[in-house]
Amino acid sequence: MTEPEIATEPDEALLSRLALIDERPLGDRAAAFRQLHDELRLQLEATDGDAARSS
Repeated sequence: MTEPEIATEPDEALLSRLALIDERPLGDRAAAFRQLHDELRLQLEATDGDAARSS
């Protein structure tokens, strides 16, 4: 079993999204970061499930 490749290049779309979030008022930023966190968590969980099934 080999370890999955880890992306070493920055994700430009994610960096742009973070910059846009950072420009918002504090209350809006918190909600936007929470939404982004939830989206990333779902992606990671989906990836973890795929890895578990293939081993």
